Amino acid sequence: MRAPNSQNCLGPNVYPEVPDGGWGWAVAVAFFVVEICTYGTLKSLGVFLQDLMEEFGESNSRVSWVISICVFVFTFTAPLSTMLSNRFGYRPVVMTGGFLISLGTITSAFTNSINEMYITIGIVSGFGYCLTFLPTVTILAQYFSKRRALVTSVASSGESFAIFAFAPAFTALKGHIGWRYCLVILGIFQASVIGCGLILRPIIIKPEAVKEDNASDKDSVSLKQLQTVYELENEQTRTSISSGVSRGSEDSGVTSLSASNVDLRTVGAEAKALMELEDKEGQEPSLSTSSSPVKEKDEVEPAEAEAGPLKPSSPKLLDFSVLKDCAFIWYSLFGLFATLGFFAPQLYIIELSKSRGVEPSMASYMLSVMAVAEVFGRLSIGVVLNKVRCRKTLVLLGCVVLLCLVLVAFTIVWEFWGLVVCCALYGYFMGTVGSTHIPMLAEEDVVGIQKMASSVGVYVFIQSFAGLAGPPLGGVLVDVTQNYGAAFYSCAVGMGLSAICLALVGPAKSGMCQRGFRNKEKGQHTEEEEKKFQDSDQTDFLEVDLAPEDSPTRQAVDKGNASVI
Repeated sequence: MRAPNSQNCLGPNVYPEVPDGGWGWAVAVAFFVVEICTYGTLKSLGVFLQDLMEEFGESNSRVSWVISICVFVFTFTAPLSTMLSNRFGYRPVVMTGGFLISLGTITSAFTNSINEMYITIGIVSGFGYCLTFLPTVTILAQYFSKRRALVTSVASSGESFAIFAFAPAFTALKGHIGWRYCLVILGIFQASVIGCGLILRPIIIKPEAVKEDNASDKDSVSLKQLQTVYELENEQTRTSISSGVSRGSEDSGVTSLSASNVDLRTVGAEAKALMELEDKEGQEPSLSTSSSPVKEKDEVEPAEAEAGPLKPSSPKLLDFSVLKDCAFIWYSLFGLFATLGFFAPQLYIIELSKSRGVEPSMASYMLSVMAVAEVFGRLSIGVVLNKVRCRKTLVLLGCVVLLCLVLVAFTIVWEFWGLVVCCALYGYFMGTVGSTHIPMLAEEDVVGIQKMASSVGVYVFIQSFAGLAGPPLGGVLVDVTQNYGAAFYSCAVGMGLSAICLALVGPAKSGMCQRGFRNKEKGQHTEEEEKKFQDSDQTDFLEVDLAPEDSPTRQAVDKGNASVI
């Protein structure tokens, strides 16, 4: 792989093909940090749940709205993030998002009510999460092809490391300096996202062989065109001579031959010019003849090459056309229902452990167990998806089904080690699902890499409604039943519905492909029939011209002409 071409250290990277590395490793590191400061922080806020309830005198459901609003804004504004990235580029959008994340977290430390925290963390930080996460994961997918699943899984493990480190660290730290100063420290750390935005260099794929292939194609077309002209002139000469002899007319072929000599002299000059152009290096041979279709073909091919891989057309600012894709609709419904189980378990696991007799100092380590297991889940799913030969959505479906069963197990386990096992299994399968459900859009099983930039915003936008309802729904169930295990019921139901929707993605995609193939075959068959019909109605002028006067062909044509007259 050649080194990328770029104008400066911050300019776009130009590669002849998808590098599967190169500057993509720096982008992967940036995505690792972004994961820590977005999803990792968001899932660690459950550490402050009890402190916020005591500070503001609010219920579980009221406090959980902070997370819900944040997740809703995070996902609901995804199309806007896509539009801004397509308009202004990834770098300024991510840097702006990093500033908003830090601003919202720091100002939340000085709030006096839970309603004010709805604005600081819910709206300001939530919008910053959206501007930061989606552009980073999109550009990372563009730097990798064969290793995309593995690299994305490893880079997304930053979320797991954040949960593993933040949960026990902030639990111990808030006992010394209080939860407010913990948020200030967290906000300062989140400002590092601004630096991550600086290294998100755009990537341009510019194949080197396209120009050479185009030149050779034009050379081949020009030579074929020259040969065709010579053959046509010779055929016209023979035809005219034969016609004049057979009819005994005044036109003995001399007139046609003279005209042909003029055309041959013109072609000879063009051939000489062609030979001179071929001797010159760096120039493409061209031929200007009276045959306009070939000339137009030569002019169109370079334009198509430039509009294709060399200079790809700029993406639309906001494109909802993917909603016409049935496979994408089912996959979006999968994301919608699965989001119900993405945030509530981390929010309520500490309080669930306390209610089941676990000591408060040990309960915070449940999040750490989830985080460690999640790292292994992310790494293993990346390796599996790189080696598996079946549809990758089927692998994801198996993980979703097992995750649903683990969520049900949380409601029936009451002892410490049982909760540890459930947390480990949940973390593992959550890692497999959480690290692949967005990058899976780039696979041909769903929409493909060409449509990922426009579909990822719409996909996350659809998820927003479940993100808004998930934590408060769990909080309402807890307040009504006085049992933290009830919050896991809604997660299990949502995950079960998501498994059904994901199972329908494959049949929907196969059905669309088959319909498209049948329509294409039908169109080709219709064109062939029309062409045969047109050819059958035309008489070969050479056959008529060369035929003797007493031949059946000549008599049939003369009879047809007489009837027309």
